[in-house]
Amino acid sequence: MAEVFLADARHEMAYQRRLSRHKAQYSLDCEDGIEYSACLHEPTPQELLERMELFCRLWNALNSLPEIQGRRIDAHIILGKSIKEIAEAEGVHEESVRQSIKRGLERMKKTF
Repeated sequence: MAEVFLADARHEMAYQRRLSRHKAQYSLDCEDGIEYSACLHEPTPQELLERMELFCRLWNALNSLPEIQGRRIDAHIILGKSIKEIAEAEGVHEESVRQSIKRGLERMKKTF
């Protein structure tokens, strides 16, 4: 087992030597666009089309729900509100909000 660690250390040292010899050290903070291009992923037209289709299907599924279920799912999942916050805002019990969201999501799965 110690031989494996020793070989790894040797490999790492050799790698560092090659980097410095060939001046292959790059800084992502040098303002030449490398960092931006490394972090940016341009979606392909196919990916954009798939996202749009998925968005439309989700939108239709959400709009097919009764108003109260749609509003609660929107508040909880999309806006990130807690079930307690939704219940307090509507003046109902938390369990009724929880069950409404659960039933709405199940109904969305069926239509999706």
